[in-house]
Amino acid sequence: MPFSHLPAALSEALTAKGYSALTPVQAQVSEPAAQGRDLLVSAQTGSGKTVAFGISMAGELLGEDGRLPQPGAPMALVIAPTRELALQVAKELSWLYAKAGARIATCVGGMDASRERRALSHGAHIVVGTPGRLKDHSERGALDLSTLKVAVLDEADEMLDMGFREDLEALLDATPRDRRTLLFSATMPRPIVALARKYQNDALRISTVGEDRGHGDIAYQAIAVSPSDIEHAVINLLRFHEAETALLFCATRDNVRHLHASLVERGFAAVALSGEHSQSERNHALQAMRDRRARVCVATDVAARGIDLPTLSLVVHVELPRDAETLQHRSGRTGRAGKKGTAVLIVPFPRRRRVEMMLKGARIDFSWVPVPTPEDIRAKDRERMLDAMLAEVEIDDDDRAIAAELMAKKSPEDIAAALVHAHRASMPQPEELLTSTPNPNLAPDKQHHRPGFDDTVWFVMNVGRRQNADPRWLLPLICRRGGITKNEVGAIRIQANETGFQIPRALASRFAAAVIKSAGQDGEDDSGIRIQPVDGPGTAPAAPARAKLHRAAPTGNDQRPPAPRHPGPSPIRHKGKPFRKGPAGKGAPRRPS
Repeated sequence: MPFSHLPAALSEALTAKGYSALTPVQAQVSEPAAQGRDLLVSAQTGSGKTVAFGISMAGELLGEDGRLPQPGAPMALVIAPTRELALQVAKELSWLYAKAGARIATCVGGMDASRERRALSHGAHIVVGTPGRLKDHSERGALDLSTLKVAVLDEADEMLDMGFREDLEALLDATPRDRRTLLFSATMPRPIVALARKYQNDALRISTVGEDRGHGDIAYQAIAVSPSDIEHAVINLLRFHEAETALLFCATRDNVRHLHASLVERGFAAVALSGEHSQSERNHALQAMRDRRARVCVATDVAARGIDLPTLSLVVHVELPRDAETLQHRSGRTGRAGKKGTAVLIVPFPRRRRVEMMLKGARIDFSWVPVPTPEDIRAKDRERMLDAMLAEVEIDDDDRAIAAELMAKKSPEDIAAALVHAHRASMPQPEELLTSTPNPNLAPDKQHHRPGFDDTVWFVMNVGRRQNADPRWLLPLICRRGGITKNEVGAIRIQANETGFQIPRALASRFAAAVIKSAGQDGEDDSGIRIQPVDGPGTAPAAPARAKLHRAAPTGNDQRPPAPRHPGPSPIRHKGKPFRKGPAGKGAPRRPS
């Protein structure tokens, strides 16, 4: 047998499940050096960690006859961060220990607590649950941990991030000192190391994560878009890849709700997962994905923990993860069990530098790619359609009878064209992204005058060339914040740390009111961008001597923005650099002193 070094019950279960070899993490935890020791294991998501700790704790659970004793107080406790992951772990351990006669109980939030207590009272060999529910049962006396032999913390880094430190410590403090502690985590930040030192004894360190820290079976891509085009980019990505199953990550449940509604409206078979959904609703959504009734799942980070969809090949980070660890957890939903996957980050233009630093700091190889255009999508559709039509299929007599009837009424070309039309009509239409940007290479005197820009008001925003400011995303941001169209924006001057732009005076008051309404209490939007009139409150930074000129619309008023007024005689400092007032009455920008 291929797993002769394992107990017979586990070896038979692995063979029946179709295993031909153990994964690297499973092989390392089953080595003689790891037997009976505490383990501190870092392995990427999807590497077979559940089976790994199931194999590792067999020595403490199975008797000499290879079976488990009569169920009573739990012998093993597995703690997972979310309901979905806990239920998935219980399912995996059930088939692994089925031949050993294991009884497994689950204790997770959102389920009937009284039913869980009854199951515990009848005895269980292994208990799997979430920290809060397990602690509740322990405090009520329903969960007896006094004879526990093995404690497993699965995805411990995520549990600490979710604020479960106190619950974990309370559970571990209630277990015997001589228990084995197996700590599994995709990453090993300092809090995890501290937890290991406190609750483990001479732990064996095992790592199967490569030096690049990324998943070798996942291709990371990043696309830079205007903030107003994020939703359009999502649609084009889904249409371009046409993944069998795709997972989209948003930061909040409100954003999940909005994006899910938009996708359904456009014709995508989509489901949503977030904290506002009950366990029953989550189960129905995941079952729809597994049954292929839905192909797209929109989820928050917490709701997506533990999701295991074998056909998942595309992960889209609609909203950027807070750090590299979250990025890897999200992306690890795909590229599992040796299959290839793609993870795409949708990056608003102002955050390109931050994303590059995060990915490079995590040593993840990635590439910047353009957003798929409608032309790209149509070309892909053509390839997929030809492949589907030319593929060998089984044809029965009814199919041939209908084909003959069609051939008698229409030409083969008309039938093929109708088939193509029906295929295309069933697909959501791709979106046109904003591509019309001002031409920065035209000199001011080459721009044509447009009525309405003889009298303008200058506004300033706190981003410039050093923050990768570019008219392609500045223009739609201005329009979105101010509730205007691109034809109502005049000259745009991109400077080192700030950008000035013109608004017709007739629209200035309405524009300023809309900007205030779209900002937070600190005057900035979600991206940290502040917009204010040049002569408004606060310090408006000055332009360098040779400000670069871009135009969103040609104007006949090519004067420079007037120098902002500041109280007091002393020089104004912006980001540590002093500025002096320009020549009085000239409206010239200030120059660095």
